[in-house]
Amino acid sequence: MARRARALSVALISGALVLTSLGVGAVAAVSADTDAVAAAAPAAHTGHVMAASTKASGDDADGDGYIPANPPVTGVQPSDKEPPHAYFHEFQAHCTVTHTKPDDPIIYPGQPGKSHDHTFMGNTTTDANSTTASLDSGSTSCLAPGDKSGYWMPTMLNGDKPVLPVGEQTIYYKAGVTDYTSVRPFPKGLRFVVGSPMQTAQEFRNHPGFVEGWECGNSYFNVDFPKECPTTPDTQVNIRFQAPSCWDGKYLDTPDHKSHMSYPVVKPGTNNNVCPADHPVALPMIEFKMAFPVNGDLSQLRLASGPSYSFHYDFFNAWDDRTLKAMVDHCVVGGLQCDPRGYDQSHPEKGAVLDTHYQLP
Repeated sequence: MARRARALSVALISGALVLTSLGVGAVAAVSADTDAVAAAAPAAHTGHVMAASTKASGDDADGDGYIPANPPVTGVQPSDKEPPHAYFHEFQAHCTVTHTKPDDPIIYPGQPGKSHDHTFMGNTTTDANSTTASLDSGSTSCLAPGDKSGYWMPTMLNGDKPVLPVGEQTIYYKAGVTDYTSVRPFPKGLRFVVGSPMQTAQEFRNHPGFVEGWECGNSYFNVDFPKECPTTPDTQVNIRFQAPSCWDGKYLDTPDHKSHMSYPVVKPGTNNNVCPADHPVALPMIEFKMAFPVNGDLSQLRLASGPSYSFHYDFFNAWDDRTLKAMVDHCVVGGLQCDPRGYDQSHPEKGAVLDTHYQLP
């Protein structure tokens, strides 16, 4: 597979591409000096400035930012078929918060403390030095032991006090395309970033992953944190946000951590969602559904990455291959609405994928 010539140092490439991927416009020149990077960011963005990355992931053998899939998926055409209608084609992963750290193994691999603070779920070992192999050998806070993936998002703060989700958080794995039978499992080691800490309020609202924005009580579709948030004990601030689900089949990561993935598009003349031709491989669509234990006065609420609309999240796939394939085939391809065991209460005759310990029998 042809690879891009490395005419610049890793530091220069990483700096330019981090800025580009996070919504910053044309950059005339980029240096590894973080002051120069900060100066290049347009003042119109109210999120914080991202410093340049100076190292490559341990999975990136030649350090150019591209991690090739081995083997790549070739010969796939986007499916425009219309399978029998199914109201649902999804399963859930339930994972709890494990730790917080100013680390990001996708944006800042091998650079502990360089990121804004993140709240991590799933793999208990996720840090700046995480690789596919290290996650694979780690443990997990998800109900399914086979899900050792890393999930993380900017830490929410009320004043200076962290607001961490309590208990199991729901991460949906859905079909993002009309032909749910064409969805296949994530390749091990796939990683990507959803959204951007540098996005404007309008970019957040218009993002293809935007579902209901920030919500609390009866207040929905908010770009800013809701101004009306009841103080009843069971009321929390929530957000739902979807990830791209169409893959190019070539790379597990790219320098901007986004361009190897794409959202589905609408097929002309129909209401059907299909993968675009340059990203033909349909994968599960991840949807974060996070609940933060805060209500009432939200005037001091913010994210470690900036304002409410700087919300984004990262995914690093480390599922056990057999477990993930069984869940995708049974629940997504099978047109079911499954819990974390792969069981649909509306179709008990279909059985469950995992046993009572959330493992393959």
